[in-house]
Amino acid sequence: MRLSSIFTIVGTFLAAAVFCVLMASFAVRIIEDNSRLSVRNTLEQNGLSWAEVDADGLQVFLAGTAPSEVARFKALSVAGTVVDAARVIDQMLVEDAKIMTPPRFSIEILRNDSGLSLIGLLPASTDREALMAAIAKATDGAPAKDLLESADYPEPETWEDALDFAVDSLSLLPRTKISVDSTRVVVKAMVDSPADKRRLETELARAAPDDVRLSLDISAPRPVITPFNLRFLIENGVAKFDACSADTEETRARILSAAGRAGLDTKADCTIGLGVPSPKWGEAVEQSIAALAELGGGSLTFSDADISLLVQQGTPQNVFDDVVGKLESSLPDVFALHAVLLEPENKSDAAQPEFVATLSPEGLVQLRGRVGSELARQTLDSFAKARFSSRSVHMTARVAEGLPRDWSLRTLTGLEALTYLSNGAVTVTPDELTVTGDTGQADASATISGFLADKLGEGSQFSINVTYREELDPIASIPTPEECEAKIASVQSGRKINFEPGSSTIDGNGAAIMDDIAEILRECGDIRIEIGGHTDSQGREEMNERLSQERAQAVLNELRARRVLTSSFTAKGYGESQPIADNDTEEGREANRRIEFRLLRPQPVEEVATTLESLEEPGEEESGATSAEQEEPADEQN
Repeated sequence: MRLSSIFTIVGTFLAAAVFCVLMASFAVRIIEDNSRLSVRNTLEQNGLSWAEVDADGLQVFLAGTAPSEVARFKALSVAGTVVDAARVIDQMLVEDAKIMTPPRFSIEILRNDSGLSLIGLLPASTDREALMAAIAKATDGAPAKDLLESADYPEPETWEDALDFAVDSLSLLPRTKISVDSTRVVVKAMVDSPADKRRLETELARAAPDDVRLSLDISAPRPVITPFNLRFLIENGVAKFDACSADTEETRARILSAAGRAGLDTKADCTIGLGVPSPKWGEAVEQSIAALAELGGGSLTFSDADISLLVQQGTPQNVFDDVVGKLESSLPDVFALHAVLLEPENKSDAAQPEFVATLSPEGLVQLRGRVGSELARQTLDSFAKARFSSRSVHMTARVAEGLPRDWSLRTLTGLEALTYLSNGAVTVTPDELTVTGDTGQADASATISGFLADKLGEGSQFSINVTYREELDPIASIPTPEECEAKIASVQSGRKINFEPGSSTIDGNGAAIMDDIAEILRECGDIRIEIGGHTDSQGREEMNERLSQERAQAVLNELRARRVLTSSFTAKGYGESQPIADNDTEEGREANRRIEFRLLRPQPVEEVATTLESLEEPGEEESGATSAEQEEPADEQN
């Protein structure tokens, strides 16, 4: 065969092959375009326009981000109705599921004499073992039931602060319910007295973190008064109460009104408490005060249902008999009256025996006068050393004869009455026991009166002249946070805390003012103070802010060096952001370079039902007692 024929045949085959390839490529392109267009149109008709469609040969690729897994599956199904499902390749993504709203984390801590119970929901990140260990430490190991559940959601920013404050508060609250969530702590508790209620509210308000709202509901039940006592006197035309007790507000008003009609013209109060011997206590007191006023003077003492009426000397016997007879017949059945008309004194009698116990402001006790026996002398000495201090007691009393039979009882009772005073004296004579002095207990007069009436019995005569002094009261003498802030402002009114130029080092003249401020803060105890540093506008803003922070911290360090408790203090630098004068003058810049002490208090909060409270019976009311934030800054210097 000729070579030309071979080339012709080969060329023909090559041309046919090229033509076939071109035709196949054209067919594939047509199939791809048709598949892509058909699938895309069908997806758009079904509202799936987010899906992207591409084709490669017989394969159809679906891409794009589906809003949900359901939408992705629907896109696959729709594409499978246009082309063979085996040809559909899934390259679609699904949007991340929206983060579910985390649950409301809250805990109820219930504490009583039998132990503690913890109920509620806390974040899974909270260390349960550390929490129970902290509770055991705060409650001296009281048994605790962990009924908490946890959820694996992010922990709220202020959760730890709120929970730590609630746990720390347990050391002050033997009977309480504390409700905790991330921004608020509600404390319900019961204490023994109004004084304890005020003290507890102050301590909790001072300890509350800045970012946690505090709501307090502290109740003080009525005290149990034993014996239920009252003592009313009219001496030289002057009426007064030594002690007054009532069982209701209505009874108190009734008693005070009767005293006013009898000549009482000074402010008086009655303690409302439990233990009244009869519901007709107010009626009996009102009648007895009216009888004493009609007799002209003397003393009226109630000790439970026993009434002692001592009428002043010089009262006519017939008047005494008529008034006392009328009172005896009108008193409620449960009350027993013992009335005595005091006889005139015989001026020719020898000097009366006397026993005197004195307590000095320094705590020194002196016992002098007469005692009935050596045993009585030793008993008084031992009792005084036990109640006061063995080194502070000085005994000079001597044994004498001819003393009244109840002399030992009266002297020992008088010495015990001295323990209610900060300083003063007790004088015992055959006719009367007199207590005078100063005390830091607001209700000392009433307490002493009830004690003497109980120990000495009906018909006994005693006199109480006790003065309450606030400076002796360990609670009332503590300055309030507002008073502390005012004292610091007064110290700074004429002086400034100055620093070396461009430095956080306090200059040599700053020691004196720091000493004065430290002394005030030591008296104030645990209050929450912000020490703010301020500069003028000279220099860069960032540099001024850093310098003001360093200066505020330097003041805080100086207070720590002076043994001031600063755990509740914070130091913050404000730089040039809060001027109080014009920075264009030297005087204004000097005023702006300063240190300010600012009192921090929690803001009032609105009550919101907690997890457990939502299950309680309707009608329960919750009242919060919060402290308002103090915003008045005190002058200071940089």
